[in-house]
Amino acid sequence: MLQSIVQFALRRRGLVVVAACLLLAVGIHVSMTARLDVFPEFVQAQVSVQTEAPGLSPEQVETLVTLPIETAINGLGNMESLRSESIQGLSVITAVFREGTDVIVARQMLAEKLGELVGRLPLGTKPPRLTPLTSSTMDLLKIGLLSATRSPRELRQFADWTLRPRMLAVPGVAKCSVFGGEVRQLQIQVDPERLALHGLAPGDVLSAARLSTGVVGAGFVETENQRILLQAEGQSLSATALSGILVAGSTNGGGIRLGDVARVVDGAEPRYGDALVQGKPGLLLTMSSQYGANTMEVTRGLEVALEEMAPVFAAEGITLFGRLHRPATFIEGAIGNVQHSLWLGGLLVSVVLLLFLGNTRAALVSLTAIPLSLLAAILLLDRLGATLNTITLGGLAIAIGEVVDDAIIDVENICRRLRENARLASPLPALGVVLRASLEVRTAVVYATFVVALVFLPVLTLTGIQGKFFAPLALSYILAILASLGVALTLTPALALMLLAKGGGEGEEPRLQAWGKR
Repeated sequence: MLQSIVQFALRRRGLVVVAACLLLAVGIHVSMTARLDVFPEFVQAQVSVQTEAPGLSPEQVETLVTLPIETAINGLGNMESLRSESIQGLSVITAVFREGTDVIVARQMLAEKLGELVGRLPLGTKPPRLTPLTSSTMDLLKIGLLSATRSPRELRQFADWTLRPRMLAVPGVAKCSVFGGEVRQLQIQVDPERLALHGLAPGDVLSAARLSTGVVGAGFVETENQRILLQAEGQSLSATALSGILVAGSTNGGGIRLGDVARVVDGAEPRYGDALVQGKPGLLLTMSSQYGANTMEVTRGLEVALEEMAPVFAAEGITLFGRLHRPATFIEGAIGNVQHSLWLGGLLVSVVLLLFLGNTRAALVSLTAIPLSLLAAILLLDRLGATLNTITLGGLAIAIGEVVDDAIIDVENICRRLRENARLASPLPALGVVLRASLEVRTAVVYATFVVALVFLPVLTLTGIQGKFFAPLALSYILAILASLGVALTLTPALALMLLAKGGGEGEEPRLQAWGKR
């Protein structure tokens, strides 16, 4: 089989070189468009459920909200563990699934279970919702907002109604959380004495306020020619308007208004957190990436959106701090370091090859294995759905010395056989010499490559977080050395025949090789 492969590569060397050039072009394109991330997906498939229960204490949240939800979702297929946290007004439940579970399927199964909870949670509790599906590293970008002319409430309104929708419109953004500022709220501060004096209860105030501020459908009027839709207007959107609504009628024909039994103020929601930007009160916005999104691409999309909004920030008197935390910077630095290592490693390998082979063309033939093997590995990683990250790139950097090894053995033996053939009285055809020289070392090279691959194979079987980190490294390394074996079986003999057949067998043995044999 090996003889057939090498023989085909030598007889169809032009076709092999064209295929190598195509692989090079496709590999470069894929490497430039591949998904980039800080680390591989190292977190097990998990789904978080958040339920808001305003006004309930942690004990009530645990008993009335968390426990019913846990009971409903407990026992889901492939679920490994279930943990929960109950705090004032909020229940957070996280279901962790076994390795290999499709997180999309897991979310669907859990969502179906949550549908069974309708009517079983306390009055006023909001429906349970699944948190957005994010990547392991989650954070995309953190930005800060400061303003010397805008109040905390105005700054928060700008973030909630102008900036946040624009950030969520960038493809790949899962969520945008806003911290700090003041959220506007119409507050009804009931006076118990006045309420008792008029014979009213807090529920009467609550019902009146809901009817006054809510939007209710008014139906339609049917005529002979058309249907006319009715739209209800008059919602109380200010403290003054809300204080003037009727809570109940009176015996003297008048009415009891909300302002008679309570004080209505235009205030802010109670704060559960705050933000300081550059040591000053401001707003912090954190963007998280969707599961499987390209961190670099989404980050650039966010930065483009922020640049487009620069005139808006200037007009509103808002100062933007656009890079409080930017994981893409770490990716750029890591990729830059790995690229530097790759170039440096390639340079050192080139110098060593040139010194020991003593032939520029022979060194060039050997060096072709480096870019082709690494790009082929990147192409396969992309097809397998893996990202280019610090772990996979590290595996490729480790493989540099190994990927050129197969080609060196082949080229050195071909050069030696060509020199011996040139000294014969009747030199044999170059094709036959190159074929025999390649086959002499092929079996040993194949065995050596598979032995090295088998050494790294157990790493692929690691489980848990260590497997998530080290398996991509081993996979990228194995793919690179297997690709180098393919290059050594096909392209290396073809290039050797094309570049070394004429003049490659002339001259003496390189000095360093001769010195090493002493």
